[in-house]
Amino acid sequence: MRKVLSGIVAVLLTGTSGYAADLYEPQVIEAPAQEVAVVETGGWYLRGDAGWSYNKMRGAHYFQGSNDTDVDFDTTRLKSGFVIGGGVGYQINDHFRTDVTLDYMFKSKFRGSTSSAGGAASGVCVNPCTSTDIASMTALSLLANAYVDIGHYGIVTPYVGAGIGGTYVRWGDLKNTSCSTANPNTCDTEETHGGKKSWRFTYALMAGASVDLTCNLKADVGYRFRHVTKGDMFGWKANGGPGYDKGFYSHEARAGLRYSFNGCETATYIPPADIPIEQPVYK
Repeated sequence: MRKVLSGIVAVLLTGTSGYAADLYEPQVIEAPAQEVAVVETGGWYLRGDAGWSYNKMRGAHYFQGSNDTDVDFDTTRLKSGFVIGGGVGYQINDHFRTDVTLDYMFKSKFRGSTSSAGGAASGVCVNPCTSTDIASMTALSLLANAYVDIGHYGIVTPYVGAGIGGTYVRWGDLKNTSCSTANPNTCDTEETHGGKKSWRFTYALMAGASVDLTCNLKADVGYRFRHVTKGDMFGWKANGGPGYDKGFYSHEARAGLRYSFNGCETATYIPPADIPIEQPVYK
């Protein structure tokens, strides 16, 4: 009896081992980790800006009496003015963009003064004289600019930038009145010098931040420093002139909007293809 039971157990163990040997286990293939592709936003945009420009004139000079006597103005003051502009640009990648802008500075009033030893055309101011000079100026700037978007902090993106180009400066007529220094009520007849216009080399430095309003619309608030170089100011009249300004600086507080044509394009995640699981094969 014992020998019979031992034989039965041996047969069962032999069958189990053969079944296990015939069971094929396929290799387990793990699906790659799911990753979302990051797409850097780029493309064309339009911008519009408005602001207020605090202007600082570097000075002015003119020829007094003849072209061999070049005299500086005693005082020069160019008042602040309103600025408006627009442009077209391209967002190259997430951190770098460029644009071309056209800005117009509305009429800014100029007031200056000069002094002389007298002898004006009317002959009234024969003692040392002080003149008052009044004019106005407008400026149209065409600049090519480049910006670095420093980083994204929620919906805010600070940036710095620089621009280079030219400014078309147009001076209005300069009205000059010379009065006796000792007796300001004794004045010569007012003289009018024709204003000049010219293109000037210009550069600018910018800093600010943009705020995402929608996926394709940003608000832009910033500061711009602009330097317009020297040029013609007014012509000759009554034995005085021509005159030249020494250029001016502009400190501008600006605000505007930027509209991106493809700002709403986002990355779409495409999951990897399903890898079929091979079923066990029995031999």
